[in-house]
Amino acid sequence: MISAESFLTFSLGASPFGKAVCDILAAAIAAVDPVQAIRRVARRNGNDVSVAGRSYHLSAFRRVYALGVGKASLAMTTALTEILGEELTAGLVITKHLPASFTAPAPLTVLPGNHPLPGDESLRAGQAVLHFVSALEADDLLFCLLSGGGSALMSAPVDGITLTALQALTAALLTAGARVDEINLLRRHLDRLKGGGLVRLSGGATVVSLILSDVVGNPLEVIASGPTAADPSTRAEALSVLTRYPLPAALASTVQTALASAPETLKPGDPLLEKVQNILIGSNLTAAQAALKAAQEAGFHPYLWRLDLQGEARQAAFELATFLRQTCRTGDPVSRPACIVVGGETTVTVKGNGRGGRNTELALAAVPELADFPGVMLVTLATDGEDGPTDAAGAVVTGDTFCRARALGLDVADFLERNDSYSFFDALGDLLRPGPTGTNVNDLAFLFAW
Repeated sequence: MISAESFLTFSLGASPFGKAVCDILAAAIAAVDPVQAIRRVARRNGNDVSVAGRSYHLSAFRRVYALGVGKASLAMTTALTEILGEELTAGLVITKHLPASFTAPAPLTVLPGNHPLPGDESLRAGQAVLHFVSALEADDLLFCLLSGGGSALMSAPVDGITLTALQALTAALLTAGARVDEINLLRRHLDRLKGGGLVRLSGGATVVSLILSDVVGNPLEVIASGPTAADPSTRAEALSVLTRYPLPAALASTVQTALASAPETLKPGDPLLEKVQNILIGSNLTAAQAALKAAQEAGFHPYLWRLDLQGEARQAAFELATFLRQTCRTGDPVSRPACIVVGGETTVTVKGNGRGGRNTELALAAVPELADFPGVMLVTLATDGEDGPTDAAGAVVTGDTFCRARALGLDVADFLERNDSYSFFDALGDLLRPGPTGTNVNDLAFLFAW
């Protein structure tokens, strides 16, 4: 797992509280370690496997399979494989990062997908999953291990939509600042495996789905676009997303035509769901609670502010910085030394051609808001270790950041205009670069006052 030292930056190294902050970040990630999450909910006793209070007698099934999809799927599936042992007939894993010289342990097959945009590997992965689940029958047992990133890593477009169109749609919505739930709403209606599609294709097999959430509020239909969950949304709602954001006319027309002919997704109450158990095994709240416990042990007064942070990263930066300044001035709602934890996922409307993600953009927008304010620190963290298309997980801002940047000739407004938050914090040595964490439960922000 990720070490505390891997979070160290210039400002954390210079702060007397830097080690404690690194420990808090590491504790948040460790709490959502996918291996431990699987072991907490799945136990084996002889030939019985108990999952969140429900028991499955392995001898009652003809075959037992495992399917992992998402950034944390390899670790999740490997942990389940250890529990099932020789009872596991076969397994398929679709993930993003494959370790160098990786060899999949028998009986698993591991394939890469593309992220954040679906690509050729995602298409191949989708075809592999279609083949895998279509071979299932009513007396089989399928364990699904789902985590964030699964929507892009596995792609099986409905008739009338090409991979190129799906890529263009995803890129346009991300650039326009669309929320992940809006993008996934469209994905559910444009993909044969999503929106409960995997259940429909599984031949009536019993399905047990262990899910690590990366979305605000943990709606099961949104996580990895809900391959094993009922989808309450409609095609009409999917069409309405297209009207909210600027899309090229030809692309919008293609998507509208595909949606018009696509079958509705699996709805709540469908009899197919009677043989499906969906279990949430970890979330943003899990990570936040672990961070708060570590903060208290380090001598901070912990406070969980909110877990539903959404909207434009720049507006969120203003809200967080205002809350942090208020806390310093009034001691309300928590006295110093304080560690305030916030969870959620913001968006960025991209207008420039710089590098960065939502977490570094939020941090950059907070720099002038905290300028020359003593004894404060704001840290943003993508729990998967990757902020957008970069190798950073977030950034660190203090009351000194603005002056340090000015001394180096770095203009905050200019970097914001170009959406170049990565370069800004790279020059200051304040990018968080812990590397891929192997898990994914959305974003966290930490507000410190001492």
